Amino acid sequence: MFTLTISDKAVAVTNATEDEARELFMSEDFKDDLKTLETEGAPLWDGFATLALRPATDLEITEFEEADVDEEGEEDAEDDDSPLIMFLVDVTDPDDEE
Repeated sequence: MFTLTISDKAVAVTNATEDEARELFMSEDFKDDLKTLETEGAPLWDGFATLALRPATDLEITEFEEADVDEEGEEDAEDDDSPLIMFLVDVTDPDDEE
């Protein structure tokens, strides 16, 4: 598992291989999402801060694995072998109107 950091702050973790993680996290589409999604009222990424990929810590792996289980303790139905991404910070989408 690998973690995306923004200015050395862990932001997201994925169960992808290193090459897949780099492709996912460094894609223009994902970068655009990082500029749109917000945490604490500010964009996750300003377009200039350093994005980096590193191996996930044991704690990040545990958080990811625990989040992949629903309330009944069964694994999520999305077992299609495609990599999953979990944000490690609270994220809101300002485009979602409730």
